[in-house]
Amino acid sequence: MKEMENRNGAQGAPKGKTNPGKATILALGKAFPPQLVLQDYLVDGYFKDTSCDDIDLKQKLTRLCKTTTVKTRYVVMSEEILKKYPELAKEGQPTIKQRLEICNKAVTEMAIEASQAAINNWGRSVLDITHLVYVSSSEARLPGGDLFLARGLGLSPQTQRVMLYFTGCSGGVAGLRVAKDLAENNPGSRVLLVTSETTIIGFKPPSANRPYDLVGVALFGDGAGAMLIGRDPFLGIERPLFELHTTTQKFIPDTQNIIDGKLSEEGISFTITRELPQIIEDNIESFCETFLQTLGLHEKEYNKMFWAVHPGGPAILNRLEKRLELLPEKLTASRRALMDYGNASSNTIVYVLEYMMEESLKMKMDGRKTEEWGLILAFGPGISFEGILARNLAV
Repeated sequence: MKEMENRNGAQGAPKGKTNPGKATILALGKAFPPQLVLQDYLVDGYFKDTSCDDIDLKQKLTRLCKTTTVKTRYVVMSEEILKKYPELAKEGQPTIKQRLEICNKAVTEMAIEASQAAINNWGRSVLDITHLVYVSSSEARLPGGDLFLARGLGLSPQTQRVMLYFTGCSGGVAGLRVAKDLAENNPGSRVLLVTSETTIIGFKPPSANRPYDLVGVALFGDGAGAMLIGRDPFLGIERPLFELHTTTQKFIPDTQNIIDGKLSEEGISFTITRELPQIIEDNIESFCETFLQTLGLHEKEYNKMFWAVHPGGPAILNRLEKRLELLPEKLTASRRALMDYGNASSNTIVYVLEYMMEESLKMKMDGRKTEEWGLILAFGPGISFEGILARNLAV
């Protein structure tokens, strides 16, 4: 794609080169709990663990598992946890204290592991990290998980920390937006962005009174993701992956009840109405319009960009693909992440970007072209749209 002119009037750098002062993703990392769940065996295991023999609910979950396109997921929940806390598998029990004991520890452990993976890929010292942005919808405590993560990694006590709690599926891109601002406004800084999630905070037995819970069982997974972000990379030491340009957040009026989460004595309970995919479809073009104008593209030229989209579920990806008339390969990375890890909430965008890097490098080795410019997108409670115009530096 030819040189572009962004909102600030700055000319795009030559292909493969970074723009001075623009934040770049310098490394990615991920981590998962040890329990791997195969979707084909999930239904029997879940009903056995919760001592439920409701045939109708079991058949419903079986159908849902087939429609999610998920094949494998990782979860913190285990037989050992249920033996220690059998009340988690019983409806109506006040178990928030037990859940937080498990979740707070689990998200910290996964966050440390994902961070260490990203730092190893980055190639610099942990003491070179100046800022920490921590994202989670799976814990609640004071001090927050950011401090426990900083201590576990051995970050400098002068590391400046930001927490984003309960931002749901849009949290990973929201955190990247915040990290970009920190990196660009603090020359020489290196920002560690970490997301960590576990479904134990909302684990419940099947119930006809909570039909959405079965959707969550069929779709969501656990894990952590990490990125290093900084401007003006030290080439030869650091390897920039994506350059971050314009960022935008927007909430859709009167949609605050479409994704509804409530924290109670039983943990967190989510409901997501069936209108969500339609709302995203109806608003995606107007949300992306500014990005297209920045690139000098016209309406419907969506296939001239790459698309790193948080895979909230197959219906969302299908609706977005249909409305934007995207070629099937445009959402390959998102569909792969959903298939391999499920919807892991804020973490999932890290897995999507990792798959996108893998595909870009493969295409480059094969002599095939991939798009240089594209969008990193996620949708969360609000309904909130998060978007970042990015440049793939691996093309």
